[in-house]
Amino acid sequence: MLKTLHIENYALIRETDIAFDGGFVVITGETGAGKSIMLGALGLLLGQRADAQVLSDKERKCVVEAAFDIAGLGLEPLFESYDADYDDTLILRREILPSAKSRAFVNDSPANLQFLKELGPHILDIHSQYQTLTLTESSFQTQLLDSFADNSPLADYQQCYRSYSSLKRQLEQLTAQDTENNKVRDYNLFLFDELQAAHLQEDEQQELEEESTLLEHAEGIKEALGTVAALSDGQEGDGVLSRLAASRAALSHVASFHEGIDAIYQRLDSCMIEMQDILSEVASLDDKITYSPERQSQVAERLDLIYRLQKKHGVDTIAALLEIQNRLGEQLKDAENLDDLIREKMEQVDKVFAQLQQVADRLTQSRRQAAAMLEGQLQPVLAALGMASARIVADIQPAADYLPLGHDVVRLLFNANQGGTPRPLADVASGGELSRLMLAIKSVVTRRSLLPTIIFDEIDSGVSGNISVAVGSIMRHMADHMQVIAISHLPQIAAKAAQHLKVAKAVEGASTVSRIHQLSPDQREVEIAIMLSSNPPTEAALQTARELMQIPQHK
Repeated sequence: MLKTLHIENYALIRETDIAFDGGFVVITGETGAGKSIMLGALGLLLGQRADAQVLSDKERKCVVEAAFDIAGLGLEPLFESYDADYDDTLILRREILPSAKSRAFVNDSPANLQFLKELGPHILDIHSQYQTLTLTESSFQTQLLDSFADNSPLADYQQCYRSYSSLKRQLEQLTAQDTENNKVRDYNLFLFDELQAAHLQEDEQQELEEESTLLEHAEGIKEALGTVAALSDGQEGDGVLSRLAASRAALSHVASFHEGIDAIYQRLDSCMIEMQDILSEVASLDDKITYSPERQSQVAERLDLIYRLQKKHGVDTIAALLEIQNRLGEQLKDAENLDDLIREKMEQVDKVFAQLQQVADRLTQSRRQAAAMLEGQLQPVLAALGMASARIVADIQPAADYLPLGHDVVRLLFNANQGGTPRPLADVASGGELSRLMLAIKSVVTRRSLLPTIIFDEIDSGVSGNISVAVGSIMRHMADHMQVIAISHLPQIAAKAAQHLKVAKAVEGASTVSRIHQLSPDQREVEIAIMLSSNPPTEAALQTARELMQIPQHK
């Protein structure tokens, strides 16, 4: 429960300290006095966004600190998950600096806002006027029913739903990737098959180009080689080789007589050997070079294929074509692997979906059982709130799809009159009826929860007279097993409280400030009398206040 609250430099509050009792606490004050400022301050402790605009003195920081008794709530695992020290007395503090930066502390240790947000639902339920309007929303009605049912299947369902949603997103991404791949897969396969069918060899282009040149000039080359052979080794003894031999023979008789002649003789001998070698190579080349129109056509076709593939792919080497072929092969292989992965992911989705259906059925069954119990327990509370003929029905229908909260559409149907047909709350309930319905539902739901504190912000809107007395009695009854704090403008409700806090606005210097203080029994009597009549109160109002405060509490 909420034990103490310290607020400093927040909106109209310069500084205040409030100590709360554990039962029914009421907070009253004139409209605009700042009763809801306390809720804003508590909201900061629950992780709400900080705004430097709330600083009354822009040069000083704002501090909001509260102490909660959390013994027996089972929050130790949550503290352990955030590596935080646990204590039965929880101290939450939030500071807003003039620079608009904020800091959060849990038990005097720095903490992130996510920790505060996760702590909040376990220690405090702030019911605002806006939340009464959300009573008409199906999702909120579903959450109320689950709170009443203490639905353990809901946690199983949400875990399964998260797995299913994650797998489904993965499958959608893979399918989208496969669709994109399919747009180019056929073309890539065509390119790959074309390159593979070409049986390209990395060095063949140069060899083919050289052979093509040779074949193109084969006839001229053979003719030139024939001329060299004829001139070098003529049949009539007039060839180059014959003439060299004759010249060598002429010098052979005189070479020994002169060194210069001997040198020429040796050179002629070398020329003959070189000439004979040339003739041998000419003959060998002549034998190897064969003009073949068929081969020339084959080489030309092969080179044409290579050039065409290079032009298509924007490269100029066979090595580059082979690299493209390998890359296309890898892409096609990846596409095949993607098909296998999609099939595997589909099997996983189907398996988890089957589990989701089973858990959803359990959740639906749990809700149907809880709905019948909720309807039965609400009936006497509604009667106490002046709606004896009213009937509320928790209607549960299958949803079109599996949703974060299950496969159900939960609607609270309401009929205020005897014999009428229950219809959706948004269609038939007035503002005052919605307030009473919300109070009735909260009173029933909180009996089954471990929540230590609930704060009602003017849930009594739209009610008066005997109904307001009943509202106060229900709150007092709720306070038997939890702390109930109500911001109210009704004296009938204020009279039921065990602790009465008053918010008053005053002008101090050039500023308007709000102050919160606890009323003594005598002060309570006067305050309730003022709420009943005027300030100062009449004697009749004081008598009525005393009577209200002495009314036995009904459970």
